[in-house]
Amino acid sequence: MTEATNTDESTRPGDAYVQSFARGLAVIRSFDATRPAQTLTDVAAATGLTRAGARRILLTLQSLGYVEADGRLFQLTPKILDLGFAYLTSMPFWNLAEPVMEDLVAQVHESCSAAVLNGAEIVYVLRVPTHKIITQNLSIGSRLPAFCTSMGRVLLAALDDDRLDAALDASDLTARTPRTVVDKSALKETIALVRRQGWAIVDQELEEGLISMSAPIRDRQGRVIAALNISGNAQRKNAKQMSKAFLEPLLDAAQRVSEMVARRG
Repeated sequence: MTEATNTDESTRPGDAYVQSFARGLAVIRSFDATRPAQTLTDVAAATGLTRAGARRILLTLQSLGYVEADGRLFQLTPKILDLGFAYLTSMPFWNLAEPVMEDLVAQVHESCSAAVLNGAEIVYVLRVPTHKIITQNLSIGSRLPAFCTSMGRVLLAALDDDRLDAALDASDLTARTPRTVVDKSALKETIALVRRQGWAIVDQELEEGLISMSAPIRDRQGRVIAALNISGNAQRKNAKQMSKAFLEPLLDAAQRVSEMVARRG
């Protein structure tokens, strides 16, 4: 069987590419909410590895404490969180943003999150929830499409034109609600507006009833490294009311975090 982690000659990254490491990561990624426990056969099928290859990787991960076995079933252990938290704790705003976000939530009584851009998606790195206003269970590490989220548009607005085109081309521009903007030209115009005004608001494009507004977090050089948002319920405040009530506190919080990041950097 040809293993899925193989690449053809045109895409092979070169001599520095460690294929066995890439295969190990593929095995880790094969576990998710729909496949929390898998047999050796399941892992081989999910990754395109041979059974022998999948077995070697699973046993290696087990010996390192990242995987445990219960009979024929393998599953990840809590130690796998070390890999994610190594990234989070290395971020300059990890322990700077959280108290500011907590203050913001206490002030506006709405949920607050921070995210970074990864390809065509945003990844949640901090979250201070209040009311449950979104049906998706969002937590640290959760991913959402960038094109139809306010944090995503703030982060996309920081890209140059070529990188923005690449991110939109890689996006699944599927309408999540009747309001979702899916036309690439219209999205680029919307993102250009975000770039000019320095913040974004998305009115029920990701989910019915959800309005979200975001501002950028910048490093010492002024580069956008993350986005900070407030999420509200359209039944409590419409987009115009939300902007009027929350924009100033949101921009102030993002500026506070940016200043702390700059001082630390």
